[in-house]
Amino acid sequence: MNTAYASPGIPVDIPTTPSAKKVFAHYFPPYPVSLDNVTPASDYYATQYLDPNGENGKHAAYGGFLRDRPIPRAPRAGTDWKIQDLRQEVADARSRGIDGFTVDILTRSSSSNPIAPVARQLIDVAGETRGAFSVVLMPDMNGELGGLTPDGMADELQQYAKLPGTYRLADGRLVVSPFYAERKPASWWSSFMTSMKNRYGITVAFVPTFLDAPSNIDAFASISYGMSNWGGRNPAFNPTTNTNPYSPVAIANRVHSLGKIWMQPVSFQDSRPNQSIYDEAQNTTNLRNTWDIAISTNSEWIQLTTWNDYSEGATFAPSVRHAWGPLDVSAYYLVRYKYGSWPAIKRIGLFISHRTQTAAARPSFPESRLMTLRQGSSPARDLVEVATFVSSPAQVTVQVGTRSTTCSVPAGLGICTAPLGTGTIRAVIKRNGLTVQSVTSAQTVAATPYVQSLDYTMTSSRK
Repeated sequence: MNTAYASPGIPVDIPTTPSAKKVFAHYFPPYPVSLDNVTPASDYYATQYLDPNGENGKHAAYGGFLRDRPIPRAPRAGTDWKIQDLRQEVADARSRGIDGFTVDILTRSSSSNPIAPVARQLIDVAGETRGAFSVVLMPDMNGELGGLTPDGMADELQQYAKLPGTYRLADGRLVVSPFYAERKPASWWSSFMTSMKNRYGITVAFVPTFLDAPSNIDAFASISYGMSNWGGRNPAFNPTTNTNPYSPVAIANRVHSLGKIWMQPVSFQDSRPNQSIYDEAQNTTNLRNTWDIAISTNSEWIQLTTWNDYSEGATFAPSVRHAWGPLDVSAYYLVRYKYGSWPAIKRIGLFISHRTQTAAARPSFPESRLMTLRQGSSPARDLVEVATFVSSPAQVTVQVGTRSTTCSVPAGLGICTAPLGTGTIRAVIKRNGLTVQSVTSAQTVAATPYVQSLDYTMTSSRK
């Protein structure tokens, strides 16, 4: 049996030996790899979600519903193409050390909504891995399930409890981690767990995911196996030190002091055209901060928020605009998190991250609802960042248009930044004056973008 997963796409090898620490990624059913299994240039993502005039112009005010999409694929043969896509997503996640998905259950399984079957389909696909990948049940209390009674919730979730692909603790307890758990009081959830036990013989390990953990930790402590917070997505909301009682470090420590496990949210960015708001992620700073918090607090579990919620621009899944970048940079941290030491750099890598416009640039498309910075977020900045992975110190030069910036980078992970400018962006890493590796960004920077796009793109030299 192999003891490590090696990929030409990532700078490190990921051990495949089991770890007590788990990494889950939040799966959002509305945005699968394909919505219609047609040629990518004419599919629903291209003609409706990404086109500012798509869906009969209802998204024109903010330049279109989405800015990014899953990496396109050719139409698949067979009527089970949705299942084939789910298998690919599970394989992609597993290849980067992810242990499972937390599936956002938005509707009842009996609903006519086309996303209703996804939770069961995903669990069945996970079951094919024979325990190597599992699905955590995450009823979304902001959706249809939020209107159920405790008995109704038990009726809905019991059908998944004994399926091979559903995540359970070693002692057999079913893990249930509701999103926006505080929408119902702890007494409601206690009644739900009693119903699961008395009516179906199912014991629940309850791990609520809060939108506001600090205000709910004490009330939910007695009924919870562990807890989580959805979390912020900018460095100001994710300081790596215990700066105040509401900091992520303080929250995790407080939950641990109660004898509960903690599931730390790890995030890349957040950019929501349809809500006219964005967070300043500062390239990969927010990503690195949230991983550092998970490591320093000795969090038992991690939730990547999210795998594929493109409406929030918060995805880790391979996509057109950031490719595999967030996953591949995360691999370095994932090994440290799971196995206790930083991994050796096996393959040199450069990862360029930048926006395709400055934060203040205005689009040529007549948008009437532009995104503005979330209150309290890190301030907007216009920088190109190159994350380097090298086995010994080197020099990296970042070319932005006609302007060059050179940095010395250490062994392991290094960061070099340069002012954002228009045109093509390229990075070259040298050692002793000789070029070791280079990469040109797949995205160019425009002075006047067609639509406002404030998400960070990524390009890797490993691809």
